[in-house]
Amino acid sequence: MLMPKRVKYRRVHRGRMTGKALRGNTVTYGEYGLQATEPAWITSNQIEAARVAMTRYCKRFGKVWIKIFPDKPVTARPAETRMGKGKGNVEYWVAVVKPGRVMFELAGVDEATAREAMRLAANKLPIKCKFVMKEEGEQ
Repeated sequence: MLMPKRVKYRRVHRGRMTGKALRGNTVTYGEYGLQATEPAWITSNQIEAARVAMTRYCKRFGKVWIKIFPDKPVTARPAETRMGKGKGNVEYWVAVVKPGRVMFELAGVDEATAREAMRLAANKLPIKCKFVMKEEGEQ
């Protein structure tokens, strides 16, 4: 699973997911992309499941780019534990995704294959997504 090699702080605040994505909202590397339409925390397991679904459907043709990285630790206290005694241990890592963010990109396959691969990947994610293509005239 994806996770940082090292971080400055072991535990972080939850933060907010307000607003739209200002960066990473266009298809830059590939020809087709999967764009988020809702804000969410995407776990490293969900990212990996979506990646596997895409590469399996494309039969390892084409190239996949993952444009989100889970760099936020999420902590949890053990079940049936009394309050207090500090913040819990890190359970998993998430990527904070805002609406408009292009999460995955794909190139080297035809549009019909890309659409179906992105649909399968979107089914693995906890948010609504839409299929986007690179605008004409972009390099």
